[in-house]
Amino acid sequence: MLKNIGFLGLGTVGRHMATNLLKGNYALSVYDSDPAVVAELVRQGASGAASPREVAKGKDLVIHIRPEKERLRPDIYGPDGVFAGIDPGTILVDMGTHSLESTLEIAEEAAKHRVQFLDAPVWGTKEHAANGLLTILAGGDPTLLSRCRELFSFFGLNIIHVGGIGDGTRMKFVVNLVQAELMEALSESIVFGEKLGFSIAKILEVFDSGGVASPLFHANGRAIARGDFTRNLALKYVHEQLELVLDQAQKVGLDLPAAGVVCKNYEQGVRDGRGEEDFSAIVKVLRK
Repeated sequence: MLKNIGFLGLGTVGRHMATNLLKGNYALSVYDSDPAVVAELVRQGASGAASPREVAKGKDLVIHIRPEKERLRPDIYGPDGVFAGIDPGTILVDMGTHSLESTLEIAEEAAKHRVQFLDAPVWGTKEHAANGLLTILAGGDPTLLSRCRELFSFFGLNIIHVGGIGDGTRMKFVVNLVQAELMEALSESIVFGEKLGFSIAKILEVFDSGGVASPLFHANGRAIARGDFTRNLALKYVHEQLELVLDQAQKVGLDLPAAGVVCKNYEQGVRDGRGEEDFSAIVKVLRK
């Protein structure tokens, strides 16, 4: 039975995943580079670790959820990283979004340490994480995934086995592309509709009634109407993920022209200082 869990990465989504594991009565040790968020989880019943090495030592399962550009390598490979402390036989679950090369490199290193590995990026927002509604795109041994399903169910509604190691990352590229372009489409339609004299509320009423209706349009459209760009899914991460998508597309010889244009708009949002806002803040770029 998986009971002693290490959790590395308490960002917008990760902290809520960890909180839900505590509700499942797992013995949880947590680490993040932000001591304040570690202290918050400790108050909820977790134990705080001083390093990734410590959070991985002596655990049945270790989850890490780190973006590519923020401390991924030192937290995984450094002298105080996960592989410096993790025990043979432990299950290591990579739930972040990285390049395919990073995912495969972690899997290779796990094999050298005789560590069981799942490539299982999560898809969803802060709200999904808080309510246990994330989608988990799992690549790896289906038998190993079966051992983890009960634990994953505390923060994931949909647990989908998509193939072997690396396929979780590949599928996350697909959904990140769609998600970013949907937000761009929503934002462009709002700005265009406003120029034609319609309120956002009326535009969304029409969208909700027909074939383009979607949960993203419904929730994020109303947040835009309220002027609420509180971070649910950070714009900077969506930009980073689109860069990974375009890089992978290039490697397979595919041109994604719309994605290239959309990526430039998210890049502009980051340059404008909106990286920490919700990715719906892309509408501010278009309103200029």
